[in-house]
This record gives sequence, structure tokens and C-alpha cells, in this order.
Amino acid sequence: MLVTVNENHRDIWERLKTADRPVILYGTGNGADKILDELERIGVKVQDVMVSDDFARGQVFRDFRVKNLFTLEQIYQDPVILIAFGSQRPEVMENIFSLAEKHTVLCADVPVYGDNIFNTAFYVQYAAEIQKAYDCFEDSFSRKTFENIIRFRLSGELSCLQEVYADKEKVFREILCLGTQESYLDLGAYRGDTIDEFLHFTGGKYREIVALEPDNKTYGKLIQHTARMQNTRCFCMGIWSENTDLCFDGSLGRGSSVRKDGKSAVPVTTIDTLFRKRPLTYLKIDAEGAEAEALAGGETVIRRDKPRMNMALYHRSEDIFRLPLMLKSIRPDYRLYIRQHPHIPAWDLNLYAI
Repeated sequence: MLVTVNENHRDIWERLKTADRPVILYGTGNGADKILDELERIGVKVQDVMVSDDFARGQVFRDFRVKNLFTLEQIYQDPVILIAFGSQRPEVMENIFSLAEKHTVLCADVPVYGDNIFNTAFYVQYAAEIQKAYDCFEDSFSRKTFENIIRFRLSGELSCLQEVYADKEKVFREILCLGTQESYLDLGAYRGDTIDEFLHFTGGKYREIVALEPDNKTYGKLIQHTARMQNTRCFCMGIWSENTDLCFDGSLGRGSSVRKDGKSAVPVTTIDTLFRKRPLTYLKIDAEGAEAEALAGGETVIRRDKPRMNMALYHRSEDIFRLPLMLKSIRPDYRLYIRQHPHIPAWDLNLYAI
């Protein structure tokens, strides 16, 4: 049973509103923009913006001339440092954890896509669904991971993440247990890194690979990467709940996605269309916020084949409970696991289903 949170719970945003110390934003970019927008909305003033030494060269971000840590330590004695960027690089993460030993460091969780901030009000609104999702998980470590990620999103405390970091290799060896005759559908194949991951764990043996990548430039690199691979088909398409064309923003590289304000059109298809006439045994979905639509467009195949599944849970605030419940509604006999792989903030949070 999850710890009860009521409307009086002081989440990270409330803590920042009542802090009597200067707030320093650490990082620039899209995430920092979203955090600054939310802080402005709730009336929290940021005193300065910090970047690492390599990037502190007098540039300006949102009217702040960015500074490095040394400079800011000369100005402020006891600041609250708010992480506003993401990284899975070990050396970057270690620097952040080391920084947290000297200063108060919090990490504000804002969604990669969508507008729902995971704050106390959001938790209270969806408490019943959050509890149902918690009850779906197969093992105690999944339930602990789920609870810690909820705690992290509410509190911003990095220790909640550190306690549940999991090794991806162990997941593939002990949960997914891929064989040598898999029919693999890679949704969000990027340049082929997850195809390489798949080949690593199957010893390079498989029945077929179907890979979708909607960004035209990245798709070209995917084609080059897979050119010599047998029984592999790549499509410059996105995944959705129906076959159509949608607006697409390809300016964010790996984070390119379907967006209402996208400047180009991209064809999208469904899991049911791709595997209507043949079996699917392994499905990876990392669709930049379109995971729910992907499941909706794959109900027939998922219900028929029950493929092993590896799905991102972090793009939208509601994904952490909505996607497990959607999958259980399609195939109630799925065994669900959740793992947080090393990353700051809680990105690379994945649902595994067998």
C-alpha cells in the first residue's frame, strides 16, 4: 500500500515557495524553460542560473547571465540548487551527487511532454489509479521502485532515485529472457542503438526486425546502420492509434515527436497494421509521448500474441500509472515489472511485461 498523500502534503514546489534561501537553477534548455515557467506561475523567483565550467562563457539564458559553481559560491552562502537538465552519463551524475553532499540540491520533475506537473494536487487527483498501478506489479522491487519514483517526483530528493537504480543487463537476462527466434518491433528506433541492444541479448540471431523512426534525418542513419542486416525492415514513420498523417517536430533530435505545432507531416501507423498477419514476440515502445496511442493501436496484436514488452514510462506525468493499467486491461495475465535505470531525473524509467 502506497503512503497516503493528501492535499496538505508539501511537495517540492511548496518547499520552493516557502524557502528563505536563494534558488539557483542548474542547467539551460527545454527542461529549464519548463521549470522556470512553472516557478514563475507559482511566484518563485530564481536568483541565478548555473552551468558547468565548460559552458560558463558569458552566455545568457532567459535574461540570466549564466555562472559557474565557483562564482555562485562566492555570492551565495546557502542556496537551494535546482537541477534543470537530464543526464545518464556516469561522470555527470557523480558530479551532481557530489554537489548534493555540499549544498541543498533538489531536482524538479517536469514532464517531457504534456502540461501535467506531478505535484500534490496531481497525486490526489489520480490517487486511485496510482494505487491500482502499484498493485499490478509482480515483485517487491518493482513496487519499491514505483513508490520511490512517486516520492522523487513529489519531493525532488535525489536519494529516492539512488535507492532504486537497476542494471539493464540484469533485466534482459532475468526478466525479458529473449530467445533466438524473436520477431522484434522497435518503435522509436533512433539510429539503431536499441537494435544493437536486442542483437547483444539474442547473440545476433532473430526471426525478423521491424523498426520505425519518424525523423527523416535520423532515419537515414538508421538505414545505414542496418544496411547489412538480414530480415530487417525500416520505415520512416511514427506509431499511433490509427493510420494517418500527423504534424511532426524534428528539431529536437532524439526527442523529436508528434506535435500540434509541428512544421512537417509524418505518416503514422499502428502495431495492428504492421503485424496483422504474422506473430510479434518482442515489442519496444519509446515513442516520445505517444506510448498510450501505440498501445491503443495494438490491442488486437497484443491480445493475440502477448509479446514481451519494453516500454518507456517517463514521457508524460500520467504514464507511470496509465500505461501499466492500459496493458493490464488488454492482457490481464501480463506480469509487470518496473525498473529505473541510472539517470537524473527519473528518465529511463521502463515498464517490462512478460
